Amino acid sequence: MKPVEIYMKPTCGFCHAAIRLLDSKNVGYTTVNILAQPDRRAEMIQRANGRSTVPQIFIGGEHVGGYDDLNALHGRGKLDAMLAS
Repeated sequence: MKPVEIYMKPTCGFCHAAIRLLDSKNVGYTTVNILAQPDRRAEMIQRANGRSTVPQIFIGGEHVGGYDDLNALHGRGKLDAMLAS
């Protein structure tokens, strides 16, 4: 399974929704709390092509987007293949 990274804030409902979706699929992930590590925010924005909202999700180093993007991949049946390939 490809590594999953989530840039998030603990107060973000969409961040928790993304985590719940990944948990429901038994997917491991690492989180970067940009409130606790504010120096990582610039890194997130650069990796996410200028997007500055959270969550920003990466699968295998590829930028997926935010929760809506992750959920859309799941709804189209493409998330499992992206995680596995």
